[in-house]
Order: sequence, then structure tokens, then C-alpha cells
Amino acid sequence: MPRFDLPVDELRAYRPVVAEPDDFDAFWTSTLAESRALAQAPRLTRIASPLTVVDVYDVSFSGFGGDPVRGWFTVPGGATGPLPTVVEYNGYNGGRGLPHERLACP
Repeated sequence: MPRFDLPVDELRAYRPVVAEPDDFDAFWTSTLAESRALAQAPRLTRIASPLTVVDVYDVSFSGFGGDPVRGWFTVPGGATGPLPTVVEYNGYNGGRGLPHERLACP
């Protein structure tokens, strides 16, 4: 199922016409301040997994209004140094599924 509504070329060129409300800056300043005040420290917990070549961690960090955002963090087994990273955001109420489901290529 596609996770976007337009062909890639149209998405790259798309520039919506949006009128910025008068209180735009004030709204975002107060919204971000509120979220930062409610933020909790991120949590990273290694979990047991049937995956054998990667280490899997349950990740949780604060989102809007302090609500938790959860995801999976997988790294090559035993990795200790900086590595390239891929972040996948599952919008439209997509869940995070199970760790092994995130590793499959579409």
C-alpha cells in the first residue's frame, strides 16, 4: 500500500499555497515549550528476539504533550560504533509491528 498520494515527481515539485495565521509563531513557541516541559528521558531497552544477526531494542521517547512515541531500534549484532541510520515513520496510524516485520524490504 502506498504511503503517499502523488507520484514522486509531483511530490518533489509540490508547493502548497497556505496562508500563515497571525498567531503562527506564538502558537508554535508555546506548543514546543509545553511539550519540552512534559518530556521524559528517552528509554532504550534491549529485548529478546528470534533475530540472530541484529540486536533489537524497544525505544520510547516523548512526543506531543509528553505522550510516548515507541519504535524499534535494530543494529548489527555486537555493533559498538557509529553506523549509518535509516528512520522509517509509519504515519496514518500505522503501528510499529514486530521487530522482524520492520526489516523486510517491500
